[in-house]
Amino acid sequence: MSEDFQSACASKPDSVRDSKRRKSGKRSGIAQLLDYAGSRKSLTYLGMALSALSQLLSFGPYVCIWLVARDLIAVAPNWSEACDIAMYGWWAVGFALASIVAYFVGLMCTHLSAFRCASNIRKTTSEHLLKLPLGYFDTHATGELRRVVDGCAASTETLLAHMLPDIAGAAAMVAGLLVLLFALDWRLGAACLISVAISLGAMAAMMSGKGAKFMKAYMGALVKMNKTGTEYVRGIPVVKVFQQTVYSFKAFHDAIAEYADTAQSYAGTFCRGPQVLNLTALNGLVTFLLPVALLLAPGETDFAHFMANFTFYAIFSAVVPTAMTKLMFVGEASQMSADSLARIRSVMDSKQLSVPAQPKHPAGGDVRFEDVSFTYEGAEAPAVSHVSFSVSAGSTLALVGPSGGGKSTCASLIPRFWDVSSGRVLVGGVDVRDMDPHELMDQVAFVFQTNQLFRQTLADNVRASKPTATDDEVRAALSAAQCDDIVAKLPQGINTMLGAGGAYLSGGEVQRVALARAILKDAPIVVLDEATAFADPENEALIQRAFSKLAAGRTVIMIAHRLSTVVGADQIVVLNQGSVQESGTHAELLSQEGLYAKMWAEYEQAASWKITAATADAAVTKGGEA
Repeated sequence: MSEDFQSACASKPDSVRDSKRRKSGKRSGIAQLLDYAGSRKSLTYLGMALSALSQLLSFGPYVCIWLVARDLIAVAPNWSEACDIAMYGWWAVGFALASIVAYFVGLMCTHLSAFRCASNIRKTTSEHLLKLPLGYFDTHATGELRRVVDGCAASTETLLAHMLPDIAGAAAMVAGLLVLLFALDWRLGAACLISVAISLGAMAAMMSGKGAKFMKAYMGALVKMNKTGTEYVRGIPVVKVFQQTVYSFKAFHDAIAEYADTAQSYAGTFCRGPQVLNLTALNGLVTFLLPVALLLAPGETDFAHFMANFTFYAIFSAVVPTAMTKLMFVGEASQMSADSLARIRSVMDSKQLSVPAQPKHPAGGDVRFEDVSFTYEGAEAPAVSHVSFSVSAGSTLALVGPSGGGKSTCASLIPRFWDVSSGRVLVGGVDVRDMDPHELMDQVAFVFQTNQLFRQTLADNVRASKPTATDDEVRAALSAAQCDDIVAKLPQGINTMLGAGGAYLSGGEVQRVALARAILKDAPIVVLDEATAFADPENEALIQRAFSKLAAGRTVIMIAHRLSTVVGADQIVVLNQGSVQESGTHAELLSQEGLYAKMWAEYEQAASWKITAATADAAVTKGGEA
């Protein structure tokens, strides 16, 4: 196979791809889907042609049956004179086999194209997601994205592999029906078309207007159920601890109820009448044909010929329900695929991180915020507003303040998880938007509040920050991150598999492994987002030692609620409601008797509280005094 859609797109500049994407918005959904098939697009057309041929060939047995009936009626009651009946039988078998073979080969072609198309959809959407700002994943649930990337691709696979050939076959069947129905007796043919007209009207009522809106609501409910289902599975430990049922996770329960109500409302209420009419008309086609035949029969001069024609239409009426049923399912699949394509486009249209044509290179490891403001998408108030501060290379800055004050937002703006709404964030004297994203990520190591380890070996988990690192470098990073005890207890050392089927680490141990990643990366700037939040005292002490190794000679921006961890910082910035309220060293801020001094007093007070037993009750005391 030649170069496919995904690799072809990858070789084009973003501006060219954007231009093609805008043009593709004016084309039909199926045409856009076929673009993803790349060089296998022609197989789709070949499969459709073979499917159409198969449907035309499927008329052959019915024609042969009519020929048998015609010859028998013509020689009745001397049946032995109908000498061509055996030949018609073999022709019928030949037509049937040829139809089966053509349809089978056609489906093989369309499946090959559909598999390539679905694969390229998954590849291109995944590749696009990798180029989006990391903050995008904070506002889009993993269950929702999984449904779009995997589920929507699967639904388009059904359309291309099965429904497109059925569309071509149905079109050929309708064309063949029109020819055959009017070839022998147009009056009987018109009687057969009455049921077709009623069926088409009923299907139009179900699939247009309100029906189209339902399909959008149905797919939306399905995506929502997938999203909340993923969240529920992650929350099962909490549910089990408190002995609750699925109803305790209201969002998941409501999503299931919404999905059920949407499907039931459409199928049980809206579609009931049109579908009953549709099935009655199709399966009762003979009720339209028989009265017309009875009216016409008295005036026929060649009654035997008329009966032969009537026999043909009576036999052929069995084809009509099959054709109309295929059209109905094709219409439903087309609506679902159109919605799936729209959801895929919603991901593909998400704005990627801009890459400058002539990127600038940072000089040093200093960080500076210049009148920075940022508002999250859909939010009314800015998360940070006119924030300015600077961190010289090799120094440590701590961001503290009440929850929701903008600390994590400021930290996430440094590695461009988001782009600022106004102002500038500079690293090494260069606006981060003027740097190549890869070079910027090489400059910054980010240690999150919660970290994810992969189902790989310990070495591979650490090596995620530097894939080319040797085992010795991995061991050195683990040692610097105070992970020697972790390595010692693992049966295969750094080559021990973690996760399902392997070893499990505690939260504090996971945090130390994450620090080992950051140490191995050896970036000049380190951002620590509440890295000791969930650590026990023993792990916290080890993490603090690892911090000292990690911070040596590097610029460190740390977010902390435990104020004891920021006492030695070169500079402390106090953020409140998205703005800088105070800044200075620990001693300077205490002397100002402002927000930081108040927070420090509350921290010391909270640290001195403990729980003691007083008779049968638990009494909370301050400083050990009853």
